[in-house]
Amino acid sequence: MALPLDDQDGRRRCRDCGECKPLEDFCASSKRPTGRGSYCKPCHNKRTTESKQRLYGGDREYHLRRRYGVGEKEFQELLAEQGGVCAICRRPDPEHLDHDHRTGWVRGILCFNCNGGLGQFKDDLDNLAGAITYLRGTTWQRVLIHPGVFQMCSPTRGRPPSPHF
Repeated sequence: MALPLDDQDGRRRCRDCGECKPLEDFCASSKRPTGRGSYCKPCHNKRTTESKQRLYGGDREYHLRRRYGVGEKEFQELLAEQGGVCAICRRPDPEHLDHDHRTGWVRGILCFNCNGGLGQFKDDLDNLAGAITYLRGTTWQRVLIHPGVFQMCSPTRGRPPSPHF
């Protein structure tokens, strides 16, 4: 099967801007024999932005609806219920909607650091409890073991300070 004229020599004409560009400048598409879409990347991005604006009122509303099933209105209501602060550290102006990765249910609104921290622990309660135990029991201190000689030790970890000579 011969390719259309605009697909020969690895080039295609964009349906929006009309420019003839290399195929690499077009988005991937499994629906075309060349594996590339009908619009160059800048035109594709412009069309996507316009669609999100027209259908959802913007990128944020689209993201919240697609990913979490809530909109900006629900986000603002939840934030007001939390007093306008992060649900964990209580700092003002959190921006990240937190959800349970198993169920997909929204839990609350967190700041960047708290949301990232939960993500690093993969929502695992045992890991979080271990981190709390670690923080409570691991305070390294300088202990004088001989005149002018110090050793770092912890009351719950590592070895005890050497006996005095």
